[in-house]
Amino acid sequence: CSFLFSDRPLGCSTAFSKTSGMIERLICPDKVKNKEYYKMFNPEIDWQWMMVLGIILGSFFSSILSGTFHISFVPSVFQGAFGDNIFLRFITALAGGILMGLGARWCWGCTSGHGISGISQLSLASLIAVMGFFVAGIGTAMLLFSR
Repeated sequence: CSFLFSDRPLGCSTAFSKTSGMIERLICPDKVKNKEYYKMFNPEIDWQWMMVLGIILGSFFSSILSGTFHISFVPSVFQGAFGDNIFLRFITALAGGILMGLGARWCWGCTSGHGISGISQLSLASLIAVMGFFVAGIGTAMLLFSR
């Protein structure tokens, strides 16, 4: 549907880098204007940015409607494996987010972009990327949660 209605692949990692550009533009606008990256990906609120907002709001309303909403700073799976240290959870989530962001920019797309749009276009690069995501994910889960 994304190609049909917008002629663009589905993905959302660019929205995060655009958000970074919007924040940076508040601090030093000339620097953002001259960066090659932001010439390709103009830091603005666009459909991808709204999709991220929709994902956040949709998951929130879904949890409210299903009666499963609760605030948790340390998820039960993390707590079972590593304890209930909030600082450790924050550092782990921060490191994971940074690595995911770097990986998404490095391979020119996020997991959803490669997995949904790339494979539907029969892109060999996306197929290899998705296989890498699964291998890395399974390996990390086995490393972290096997006892």
